[in-house]
Amino acid sequence: MHKLLKGCIPRDHSRQVKLETLVDALFRREPSLLSVVDLGCGAGNSVDYFRRRRKDVRWTGVDIPDSPEAHARRRTDANFRFFDGVNIPLADGEVDLFFCRQVLEHVKQPRELLRDVARCLRPGGYLAGSTSQFEPFHSYSLWNYTPYGIKTILDDVGLRLLEIRPGIDGITLIARRGFGRRRCFSRWWVTESPLNRIIEAYARLRRMSPAATNALKLLFCGQFSFLARKPE
Repeated sequence: MHKLLKGCIPRDHSRQVKLETLVDALFRREPSLLSVVDLGCGAGNSVDYFRRRRKDVRWTGVDIPDSPEAHARRRTDANFRFFDGVNIPLADGEVDLFFCRQVLEHVKQPRELLRDVARCLRPGGYLAGSTSQFEPFHSYSLWNYTPYGIKTILDDVGLRLLEIRPGIDGITLIARRGFGRRRCFSRWWVTESPLNRIIEAYARLRRMSPAATNALKLLFCGQFSFLARKPE
């Protein structure tokens, strides 16, 4: 997998990250990002996150009509739209950044949807996403992805994978479901999860590089985050 993802596995550090970590770094590099779409927005709470980064952000949330999370939405202070799960109701080249947090495992036609994401992105625009690799069934989920699988789909639709980073490890994520999603597991999204700590210790013992450590964590991660870009 390390060879297959050559150039996409980061070499700066091997820490477990959330999707917002990638987006924060992207905004530091490119603060001019203005048009943001939350793909599969659910309750729409990411609008608060993006408004803290840029007050004049043009945020749009899109979701399918039968999404349980969208049905539970109560806020009306942002631009929300429904769509059919493939054809995004936006113009060609209109979007600077798509934000897609833990959505792709629920999408019936992921390749077709991501092709439309590529259509809506401006040249040089970004897709920041996260998805599951080892996660039990939840909220009508359809599949899990491998990091190489995501790269393959992105290549197919004309998006270039820039980086991919490990999230919570798979064993901890499965154990969380097995123990009834107890709150004590919530901390492992914001701090290094147990198996990732073991891998980190093993990597130090073997004097592995951050890239090799990231590859090992990606092999066993329950979720991972990625950043892709539409070519100029």
